[in-house]
Amino acid sequence: MNKTPSLDKIDLKILETLQQNSRISNLELANAVGLSPTPCARRVKRLEDEKVILSHKTVLNESLLGLKLSALISISMDRHTPERFEKFEKEISSFPEIVECNIVTGQSADYLLKAILPDMAHYEAFLLGKLTKIDGVSGVHTSFILRKVIDQKNLPLSHISNNSINF
Repeated sequence: MNKTPSLDKIDLKILETLQQNSRISNLELANAVGLSPTPCARRVKRLEDEKVILSHKTVLNESLLGLKLSALISISMDRHTPERFEKFEKEISSFPEIVECNIVTGQSADYLLKAILPDMAHYEAFLLGKLTKIDGVSGVHTSFILRKVIDQKNLPLSHISNNSINF
């Protein structure tokens, strides 16, 4: 189990600022959070070492890159064994079309995938040429995203508090 790290107001401000712009320079970040550059860099390094910050990513414009179809794909498995799930997860992780894979409860599906593809022809080829050929897949149900209403990449941090700090 992961231990919740101790975060203060400055740590939270660093996290919020980096979620908005991970390319910000250390000097700009330090100024934004009210620190000098060296302590700011040390805090970022600590947050990385503690795995609070997992990576720094660039978010691309799907549409401008010709990826105009987003699909939520429910997958049902024929058997619920660790080996079957492990094999499925290993295979699905090699498909670049899949940008998210989750084991879910509360529905008939075992997995919920998010795929991003150029168009319906590519989806059909993906479905018939890759997805349904995985051993153990017994059912596939796909919903297509018509329009994104909220596409938030930043995590909410307002619930985090430190016993010694009142937010």
